[in-house]
Amino acid sequence: MSGTSGSVAVAAPDDEYEILCDDAGSFLRRYATEDGATVATDTELDGTTPYTPTGTVVRCDATTAPAANPQIDATIQRQTGAGAVTIPAGARSVTVVVYAGSPTIAIGGGAAVPVAAGTSLTWGVNRGGDAGEQLQDEFVITGVAGSDFLVSSSREV
Repeated sequence: MSGTSGSVAVAAPDDEYEILCDDAGSFLRRYATEDGATVATDTELDGTTPYTPTGTVVRCDATTAPAANPQIDATIQRQTGAGAVTIPAGARSVTVVVYAGSPTIAIGGGAAVPVAAGTSLTWGVNRGGDAGEQLQDEFVITGVAGSDFLVSSSREV
């Protein structure tokens, strides 16, 4: 039909999922919105077996007290040419950006792996303080002639 235009919209349910915890452990809650109404359905983590919460329902990470505001020490070092940058075990984050050459990265005394120019890698944890998350391994980034890379890290002090 000449000169006719339009669109057709089909209402589709909007589903959101969240893993929650109760006195018995963790379970999956699905929030479905259809025709303006939100319906919550609880299942085991398989997403199909019905589940009935026991006791108080909380976000799973809410059962652990939040960490105190720790002091974070940050470092950044640019290495051009031959040389090594070592980040001792216990860091909360390590980032390596390679501008030129193919420096190697050895983690925790493992084999050194070459990393090509243009690569950016990051390792990190998101909970410190009393929970004590940290990277357990030492990182050694070694450059050769023609290498140019940047290494940044953070750790709790």
